[in-house]
Amino acid sequence: MEDDYFIMDDLRHGLERLGATVLGPASSVADALDIAGATPRIDAAVLDINLHGEMAFAVADALRARGVPIVFATGYDRGMLPPADSRTIHCEKPVEPEAVARAVAACALQRADEPVAG
Repeated sequence: MEDDYFIMDDLRHGLERLGATVLGPASSVADALDIAGATPRIDAAVLDINLHGEMAFAVADALRARGVPIVFATGYDRGMLPPADSRTIHCEKPVEPEAVARAVAACALQRADEPVAG
């Protein structure tokens, strides 16, 4: 989730260079919830906290309920995160796309080690 096209495009390219399949982008909470609801398996998610005035915590809650690791890439400092996200990876903007991509790769690898339910 990212509402700035240029940041989103840089992140998408950085993730794809590392072999990720990017499901978004989603530039609103509704778009992100739609993507999350329609996608059976998500290995990791990158969320900006504020999307045009909408806070992304509902998306974080929905993804966390599914066991999806989250990386926050945001201009907000860690103190803005609710207690449920206190251990979530936090990359404060400005951040290099490769740093976010490495954080997502680490989350995806951790998730890949878990058994697939089904």
